[in-house]
Amino acid sequence: MFSFSMSKQQKMIKDEIAKLVKDIVIDNAREMDNNRSIPKEHILKAWELGISISMVPEEYGGYGMEESPIETTLILEELAFGDMSFAVAATAPSLFIGPLNRMGTEEQKKRYLPLYCKEEYTPCSLALNEPHFTSDPADLKTTAEKKNGSYILNGTKCFVPLAKDSLHLMIAASCEGKNNLFIVSRDNPGLQIGEKEHNMGLYALETYSLELKNCEIPAEDRLGENKGCDFDNILQRSRIAMSAIGTGVSRASFEHARDYAREREQFGEPIANRQSIAFMIAEMAYEVDAMRLMAWKAASKLESGNDAKREAYLAKIYAGEKTMLVTDYGVQIYGGHGYIRDYPQEIYYRNGRSIGIIEGMATV
Repeated sequence: MFSFSMSKQQKMIKDEIAKLVKDIVIDNAREMDNNRSIPKEHILKAWELGISISMVPEEYGGYGMEESPIETTLILEELAFGDMSFAVAATAPSLFIGPLNRMGTEEQKKRYLPLYCKEEYTPCSLALNEPHFTSDPADLKTTAEKKNGSYILNGTKCFVPLAKDSLHLMIAASCEGKNNLFIVSRDNPGLQIGEKEHNMGLYALETYSLELKNCEIPAEDRLGENKGCDFDNILQRSRIAMSAIGTGVSRASFEHARDYAREREQFGEPIANRQSIAFMIAEMAYEVDAMRLMAWKAASKLESGNDAKREAYLAKIYAGEKTMLVTDYGVQIYGGHGYIRDYPQEIYYRNGRSIGIIEGMATV
């Protein structure tokens, strides 16, 4: 069983992230969305907290702390409460560093981890999503064929965060009937990075499409080499992370709508006194709590060393559906103001739509 109370360390981490979000994210979220970019100094502030490298052994440049999916879930909710684009950008290196640290060979760790475990923020990322109508992370169309001591990768990817600036990417591909990850350098001639994508939401986050055309990499750059990697575990961690991010976005929408309804007066009283508004606010509140508890349950099972496939899937599905419900209610409560860009609800609504669509943009 997992506890409903945070430990002192978890509370300290949560408060530290909340302070960062209050200081540099919340007041700048609209500007970042309008400019379609995140200032590097803001990302560096988050990087200084060591979110992505805390669990990496000291010999590779990390802090050597114990890995905790529960703590990462708390962190992602707080970051997404400030802005979802910022949450993904600030933690994107975890998509590369995490699998490498957990499943890479000693040689792979020695070669790649020190490149990213530095004071300076160095982007790296994961390419999982594919631009197909029937896209399914369990049935990847991108392939890796072993040939003469190398792997030849072919396929297309989309929604890859920070791909253009990443020195290396983890590419998810099907190989010999199983899904695996492959380390690909940005400079590989077989890798073509497209233009920045223009999506419905996540304006501030730079995402790209990729095309792999006979992209050749040495056999030792298959994550885990001959052993391969636990791809199910990677999916579980991603789904828990996305559910935590959905919780953060929904919580922001709920709290802003609640406060607005208390202040906004119509017919001589706050609109929160109107039953239809009060019912929506109540539903928003319990859905946020439900999302959080499902994410915590999945993270707790993973942290205890158990398979969390079912719990992670349900948490992600639920967050995808209910984030849309909560943010839609937020727009409705704001009335006409919910639709215009002077208020934050339209950002929450646009960004929240991605929770149910995209895989592999964050990890715990």
